[in-house]
Amino acid sequence: MRLPPVSGRFLDACRRRGTDVRPVWFMRQAGRYLKPYRDIRSKHSILEICKNPELAATVTLQPVEILDVDAAIIFADLLLPIEPMGLKLEFVAGEGPSIENPITEPEDIDDLSTSRTDDLGYVAESIQLVARALGGSVPIVGFVGAPFTLASYMIEGGPSKTFLKTKKLMFGNESMWRRLMGKLVDVLGDFAGLQVGAGARAVQVFDSWVGALSPEDYVHYVQPYSRALIERIRASGVPVIHFGTGAGGFLRELHAAGGDVIGVDWRINIDQAWMDIGYRSAIQGNLDPVALFAPLPELRTKVTDLLRRTGSRPGHIVNLGHGILPETPVENVKAVVQIVREFHK
Repeated sequence: MRLPPVSGRFLDACRRRGTDVRPVWFMRQAGRYLKPYRDIRSKHSILEICKNPELAATVTLQPVEILDVDAAIIFADLLLPIEPMGLKLEFVAGEGPSIENPITEPEDIDDLSTSRTDDLGYVAESIQLVARALGGSVPIVGFVGAPFTLASYMIEGGPSKTFLKTKKLMFGNESMWRRLMGKLVDVLGDFAGLQVGAGARAVQVFDSWVGALSPEDYVHYVQPYSRALIERIRASGVPVIHFGTGAGGFLRELHAAGGDVIGVDWRINIDQAWMDIGYRSAIQGNLDPVALFAPLPELRTKVTDLLRRTGSRPGHIVNLGHGILPETPVENVKAVVQIVREFHK
């Protein structure tokens, strides 16, 4: 399929070029706070939606149509790549993702496949459908989990508060850890390439659990693999957004792993974050997701403060410091877009 050309303020901001107004989109902008999504979700599981290109495309397009945002992020899940690697994934109601056969022994890593990324072709089909529907009006953002975050899920078997199993493996068997991370770079790099080939015009790398690490452990055990993945994605010619949750204490080290855009959560002032990385990348974020529950005057104050903190320097993409929460009022999300569009410094 020949893809339509895509430009616009989001891609310009990724490259730190001037824009008429700040681009804005939201992590988890397709989700349970939208009634059309809830209607689909009432009939299908998350994995069913992800693996059905028509449903995934429909869900991806909903926030673009409802909110008038500047980018569409494909509806998928960062754990999808572990299935073709040989792990069994399910989503347990009220608990989240669960892996039936987590990694416990060195042999488990040896058995992981790196040659079945084409099994994720349903994500590429979803992107193609969205690209056709959008006709180049806004770009599609693809995404992958970062190697550390996926490794954590694969070892813990699901979410964790302490990451005890992950760190025990990381500290106790470094050769095993490096084999796992190397395999993940290969699979995630291929998966990102699949998305770019289908029409994604930027890729976000989510390191959702990286805040569990110390700066020293991040640099030693994780940074080389994040850097290798980001370099592979950038070689495809699209900008990479590198987002780490809870990484404000080692933002320089995270930035050193790469990224045309650094996404930051709400635990650090965005002007401080941008200064910390020497303005060498664009910056994305970082409104507290709970701010979307504030009364409209307070919400306007918070969004305006965010915009003023980043000043007139090109390269700020407005987003949250994490994903939209399920109970978020849709009207408040729309209001953020409108406040951003009307802001003039």
